[in-house]
Amino acid sequence: MYAVIKTGGKQYRVQPGDVLVVEKLDGEPGADVAFGEVLMLGDGDAVTVGAPTVDGAKVSATLIETRKGEKIKIFKKIRRQGYRRTRGHRQTETVLRVTAVAGGGKTDKWDGTVDLTPKAVLDLRARNLARAAEAAAAKAPKAEAAPKAKPAPAKKAAPKAEAAPAPEAEAPKAPKASAASPAKKAAAKPAPVKVAKADEAPAKAAAKPKAPAKPKAPKA
Repeated sequence: MYAVIKTGGKQYRVQPGDVLVVEKLDGEPGADVAFGEVLMLGDGDAVTVGAPTVDGAKVSATLIETRKGEKIKIFKKIRRQGYRRTRGHRQTETVLRVTAVAGGGKTDKWDGTVDLTPKAVLDLRARNLARAAEAAAAKAPKAEAAPKAKPAPAKKAAPKAEAAPAPEAEAPKAPKASAASPAKKAAAKPAPVKVAKADEAPAKAAAKPKAPAKPKAPKA
């Protein structure tokens, strides 16, 4: 059996087992949804057209997820005016799995199991990214446990630094004392006194008599 239903201002032809994407509906994943506006009901060659709906006909479905649809870009332009506008839109939509179509005293049901996995996860699985993420998450605890078992080597390395003898590094300080001894000897020697030279200089200057001033010639 198949049916034509109306929801969100649109019409859809459905049958048991179909995945239906409609305008946003209220409900959580796994909730049951029923459509009472059945415009037409078909069973093989027999077709029942409603006026405007088929009495007693009903379509049952299970809500899988509510998500955002594909992005639509709106671009506006006015020639020779420098006007350009770009906008984007993502319509919210609901994904359903049709489970049964009833009407005309008959009911056609779908025997499968409804999978509530969202499309985003299915896309990751298609690119083999979801499995890689799960594998990385499983290996993460093991990687953290490994560093905890390696504190012992650090303790063994510490005694090697202590084995180096500290006194050997202080041994070269002995020559410093010998280097200081010549300086002390130089300080012990008396410095030459230059006072005598300073006294001789004025004596020589006093010994030299000043030359008499020459008389100036009379003016003619």
